[in-house]
Amino acid sequence: MAFSPEQLISRLSDYPRPGRYWIAYSGGLDSTVLLHALSSVRSQLPAPLSALHANHGLQDKAGQWAAHCRRVCARLTIPLTEIELNLVVPPGESVEATARSARYRAFAKQVAADQMLLTAHHADDQVETFLLQWLRGAGVHGLAAMPECRTWQQGWLARPLLPYSRDELQAFAEAAGLNWMEDESNTELRFDRNYLRHEIIPLLRDRWPGLVMTSARSARHCASAANLADETADSDLEACRGKNSFRLSLSALCKLSRPRQENLLRHWIARHHLETPNAHRIRRILSEVVTARQDADPVVTWAGTQVRRFGAELYLLPSLPPEMPDWSTNWDGSGDLILPGGLGRLKLAKSSPGFAADFLRRGRVSVGFRREGLSCTPSGRRGSRSFKRLMQDLSIPPWLRTRIPLLFVDDTLAAVGEAVVCHPFSSQDFELQWERDVFL
Repeated sequence: MAFSPEQLISRLSDYPRPGRYWIAYSGGLDSTVLLHALSSVRSQLPAPLSALHANHGLQDKAGQWAAHCRRVCARLTIPLTEIELNLVVPPGESVEATARSARYRAFAKQVAADQMLLTAHHADDQVETFLLQWLRGAGVHGLAAMPECRTWQQGWLARPLLPYSRDELQAFAEAAGLNWMEDESNTELRFDRNYLRHEIIPLLRDRWPGLVMTSARSARHCASAANLADETADSDLEACRGKNSFRLSLSALCKLSRPRQENLLRHWIARHHLETPNAHRIRRILSEVVTARQDADPVVTWAGTQVRRFGAELYLLPSLPPEMPDWSTNWDGSGDLILPGGLGRLKLAKSSPGFAADFLRRGRVSVGFRREGLSCTPSGRRGSRSFKRLMQDLSIPPWLRTRIPLLFVDDTLAAVGEAVVCHPFSSQDFELQWERDVFL
């Protein structure tokens, strides 16, 4: 079908109404069509229109692309925000994947809550994405390819050109006399997407002319299946929820069938916006972590993320701050104490007004972390406990024991985070609050 700005307005009316539209504008054909089409009907839009241009710094002509985008947006009187990424691709990493991840991270910082990012992906892009996911052995979530509109950050990400082919967009651009930049890297066959675009998809279309539409239909079927899997996972997540959203009840998890366990783990991890582990790691979580001995400390790690077991719960750890065995600092309690390595902050509860005036008279107050030979007699209880025994009594996971802040008075342990106050001190002397990430 022929593309027109009026059809675009119709598609946008089916989406949520944002506070602002942001167009991801590269200067290429697809985003140029999207930019000009929306510019021509901006009076009918329910929200203001702006553009974003990400300069990856990976090409010699990157500056020319940025200048072109600047001129076009100025001519159309569309506000443009330019983002300098200056990417360095790590050895062995995909240039495409690295650039895409960096681009969306940068966009996320610009697009505020209740705003919508519009990208210019079209039907041919959808075919490429579907085939790439298929070749990687993806499940229904991957084969669903790109949804036309979905929640993203605290707003939305929409692709209103998905129903149109690249040929249809180019026909519109040529008829309208539009100018765009050609990305020379689009012809480099070392990139998987380009190889599919130039070598494989033309052969498939010669044999099956309806490839674009049938692939899109398969992607929609997979999206429906993925939605059903998510609905099941939402129900299972509610039944298996632990003490917080980063924990799962092992007893409830083990009541599910193996396919539902795998589905739940993927959904649980994805809900925290973390990279979903591959099928091999999902199986390892179930076979090595879930079924481990009660006294074991099993772990499966990927992309900086960990899944561990402690007691009757499975723990999801996005990133563990480094251990700081030698860190120590004096503290008078008059203000919040920022802990190192992303371990949060320590503060006094308002019920401890006499801390600075009275408690400090007892000796030098400092904050540090676990060291050898520590012991504590919990206030109001009898009998000294070693630090290890105390951690077991308090059900504090092994990986947290070297990261929990400790309060000392003249090298005598006075408090273990907010969990316990040690004799000869008591909770009447002070009350600590440890503010940190939920997963800690």
